[in-house]
Amino acid sequence: MIGGAGTIGSSFIRAILPFKPGSLIVVDQNENDLTELTRDLRSSFNEYIPNEYITYPFNFGSEVFEKLLEKHDFDAVACFAAHKHVRSEKDHLAIEAMITNNVFNTKKLLDNLKDKNLSHFFSVSTDKAANPVNVMGASKKLMEQVLMQYSDIMNISTARFANVAFSNGSLLYGFNHRIAKRQPLSAPSNVRRYFVSPNESGELCMLACFLGERGDIFFPKLNEDQMLTFSEIAEKFLQTLGLEPDYCATEDEAREKALKWTPKNKKYPVYFFDTATSGEKKYEEFFEENDDIDNDSFSSLGIIRKDSTISYDVEATIKQLKATFDSDISKKDIVKLLKTILPGFNHIEKDKNLDQVL
Repeated sequence: MIGGAGTIGSSFIRAILPFKPGSLIVVDQNENDLTELTRDLRSSFNEYIPNEYITYPFNFGSEVFEKLLEKHDFDAVACFAAHKHVRSEKDHLAIEAMITNNVFNTKKLLDNLKDKNLSHFFSVSTDKAANPVNVMGASKKLMEQVLMQYSDIMNISTARFANVAFSNGSLLYGFNHRIAKRQPLSAPSNVRRYFVSPNESGELCMLACFLGERGDIFFPKLNEDQMLTFSEIAEKFLQTLGLEPDYCATEDEAREKALKWTPKNKKYPVYFFDTATSGEKKYEEFFEENDDIDNDSFSSLGIIRKDSTISYDVEATIKQLKATFDSDISKKDIVKLLKTILPGFNHIEKDKNLDQVL
């Protein structure tokens, strides 16, 4: 398990433990989250933990990780290590880090595993890889292309899914922190998303890993009327706490009211706005118009089947990206290059990133 201490990775672990794996190795660069994962598993009633359960706090792109792969033999490898936030496209340096993690390190991992005779390899993707409008989605689309190339020699599958409620770094995760710190809830009112629970995300990825065929991309079958705006989610979140929104016209008004708020007040300050940040798609989707969709194999899951007629020159693409990063470039230069590599990439640029809003 790579990136196994995060919300989705740890949910995947909880989904596979009832099937009693013989051993479990968990790698994550977040040492604190690894510690909490272990405490949580060992504190849970009647939880199966294999005798060989080891956690390693290091990056899967590091040399010490390669030594781990040399030391152990694995039946299955699942990777959840990723840059997953749209806000991570601020400039060329942030983009280089994102593509290094999501694309270069994925290929490096597969090169190290291709002779290991794995039964299954899984690497998580995102809904934002479908018709990408931000660099994060484009990086995951490139990652999927790497997976597709290696699926000719390995049993590889992946999954796209919706926003995972209360996952680390998510908007709902942040809402808890905002209230604890007497800060307003802030959310766009014109961005619609699907939501799944952490348990659902782990189960989806487990099924994709062990039941997927070579090159399969799994996704949850959700109806369009299940999509909610972030502002609607904020309102429902307050309702579960016995509160109701106090709508504010400006960020300053919301901050001031939140600072003075007390639990006796049943109205909590919120600031809703129309999004004006780069890379924010107005709605969520899991597949593209020309994808080969299988909606019959599972009642609640759809599958995008691999298109065997498409050939990707991954080596040339990565070489081109690395050469670009080594030159004197800007974010605009990288976006322009990505548009040539991914013809369906339509980047939304608003000259403001998510770090510049509440």
